[in-house]
Amino acid sequence: LGDPLVIAAEMDKITQSREATQPIKSRTGGSTFKNPPGQKAWQLIDAAGCRGLQIGGAQVSPMHTNFLINLGGATAADIETLGETVRQRVQANSGILLEWEIKRIGLTAKDSVPA
Repeated sequence: LGDPLVIAAEMDKITQSREATQPIKSRTGGSTFKNPPGQKAWQLIDAAGCRGLQIGGAQVSPMHTNFLINLGGATAADIETLGETVRQRVQANSGILLEWEIKRIGLTAKDSVPA
């Protein structure tokens, strides 16, 4: 099983590393987009100039660009619109269309647009 003190020390080390690189104390849905083969989604998002981009109450995390943050009062539409804006900008910049990693439930932005 292992020494509880060694395990606790390793857990603390992992937590400190995550706190330094991810917005774990912010309201997020976790990692937003899947990494394309051989690429890192956050690097593509950053290269497309999306760091800190904000729509309504939703923002691309300045700390780690593969996290969308609810700054307070963000609606599902804010998150959806921000995510789709990021996907479009990344595709325009790199030719890669990011795939959502978080599961969205209900109508998406394209579903709610009248035909």
